[in-house]
Amino acid sequence: MGFLVWVPFLYVAIRRGRGSDWGAFASFALYETVILAWSTLVHTDDGDPVLGVIFVLTLLMATGLLLFALFDRRVPKPQGQEYGVMAPPPMSGNPYLR
Repeated sequence: MGFLVWVPFLYVAIRRGRGSDWGAFASFALYETVILAWSTLVHTDDGDPVLGVIFVLTLLMATGLLLFALFDRRVPKPQGQEYGVMAPPPMSGNPYLR
């Protein structure tokens, strides 16, 4: 389960295409390769406590990033600026009296 921590970040990066999303995906993919190499090099019967702590902290960080959306916020575009069309100025006053 923990070895697939990069999958939701790949989905977010493909879906939104922002640099920060690709950076988050790249960092978790790098984490995956390092942790996989580290876990195969450790040959103790009890396991490596440092590896376990890093693993749990990384899963908590990934969960926090996905739940609370710590990615950069999208800047709203002005209405009507698509395809070079200018939007009419907003009308002031009571919208029910128009």
